[in-house]
Amino acid sequence: MTSDYPIRRVAVINLFTVLARWSLGAAFLFLGLAKALHPVDFLKLAHQYGLTQNALLLNSIAAGLPWFEMFCGLLLLAGVAVRGTALALAAMLVPFTLLVWHRALLLHAAQNIPFCAVKFDCGCGAGEEFICRKLLENCLLLVLSVWLLAGRGRQFCARYGLFGR
Repeated sequence: MTSDYPIRRVAVINLFTVLARWSLGAAFLFLGLAKALHPVDFLKLAHQYGLTQNALLLNSIAAGLPWFEMFCGLLLLAGVAVRGTALALAAMLVPFTLLVWHRALLLHAAQNIPFCAVKFDCGCGAGEEFICRKLLENCLLLVLSVWLLAGRGRQFCARYGLFGR
């Protein structure tokens, strides 16, 4: 008798990977859309991070980032350029998560409240959130991005890679 455990394991991993790709794609599509529908609000929130004093650069980030996030979400949902899209999302998630964490530390110190009680609108498009939940959410999105970056997720893809491999 042969065991079909390895086949089931691969099937479960493949199912998880497709669901991860679709979830990540849907999340970025939704969050990008929320920012694109309210560009002035997003611009004000982006300004609060103090990344740049250059108004043109800040306006460009606030105008372009939501559309780039939606584009990445659509690529993941369709299964096009999955690894490149996952890399782009991971490259956005790491600095954004660090910025949110830094801002939360500043609010934590200024308000003298427990760290997980810090609540603010980080600009992600979901409104005000408690920081511990937001950091956990971002870490989960980052893990999903890295999982897809590792070469998983070829099932149900329109075109996994751009260069025929």
